[in-house]
Amino acid sequence: GSRPGHEKTLVSYDCGSQEVKSLSLLGEEVNGTRAWRAQADTLRDVGDLLRQQLPDVKRETYTDRDAPSLCYEFTLIPKPSPGQSWCEVQGQVDEKTFLSYDCGSQEVKSLSLLGEEVKGTRAWQEQVETLRDVGNLLRQQLLDVKPEKHTDRDPLPLQGRMLCQCEANGHTRASWQFGFHGQMFLLFDSENKTWTVLHPRGRRMKEKWGSDRDVTEFFRKISMGDCRSWLESFLVHWEKMLETTASPTVAAVKGQSRATVITPIAWILLVTLSCSILLGIRG
Repeated sequence: GSRPGHEKTLVSYDCGSQEVKSLSLLGEEVNGTRAWRAQADTLRDVGDLLRQQLPDVKRETYTDRDAPSLCYEFTLIPKPSPGQSWCEVQGQVDEKTFLSYDCGSQEVKSLSLLGEEVKGTRAWQEQVETLRDVGNLLRQQLLDVKPEKHTDRDPLPLQGRMLCQCEANGHTRASWQFGFHGQMFLLFDSENKTWTVLHPRGRRMKEKWGSDRDVTEFFRKISMGDCRSWLESFLVHWEKMLETTASPTVAAVKGQSRATVITPIAWILLVTLSCSILLGIRG
């Protein structure tokens, strides 16, 4: 039987050049044998199969950890200093910032290649209009809700965070978090429309919003509907960007549907299709 921790690297194989190298004394010993040659032939066939099959892997194969996500972080300043914005928003796709928005001047900036790619699209414009509406609502609602022990002399930044994520089964998971000065006090589960206090100082916020159907429905609709629509639109452009930077094999795959995405594991395999395959033998 094999014992954990006793793996020994035996061979490396380059699928492109079909070059095989021995990486151990055992490899040198068996180099040139019939089994050695059969092994190299099989590794070549496996590499070719993966090259053909992996571009067709669908989004359903995503794990929840790898599921694409769209997030917007709102920061509202109760008493901004001269020249300071009262509200700023940052947008992130898969935790990569692609947008900033100033609720006061309504200025929106692209902060990445993805932002430049989707700038000017219908989804981009709809997103900006909705961010404006959310900023105005938070300004009206949050400024009336102060954390316990809060004083007028030290107004705290008021923060909101909206997240929507496409899970492996195609289901959308969405939520909001609200808090002050970097600490989240309240969680809203958009699917179940439930409010959860994360910190005792969030009780007042829950009392105010939990009984307000209009506010609750507003948060639910944007995170479950609008956010998902934007994410799907942005991912289409992101997939095209990945194709242009991928290997020739991946770039040649045309006509992928919106549901077609290369998983992280598949992506790594395809990008490294110089394909150094390391085979281990357990001692």
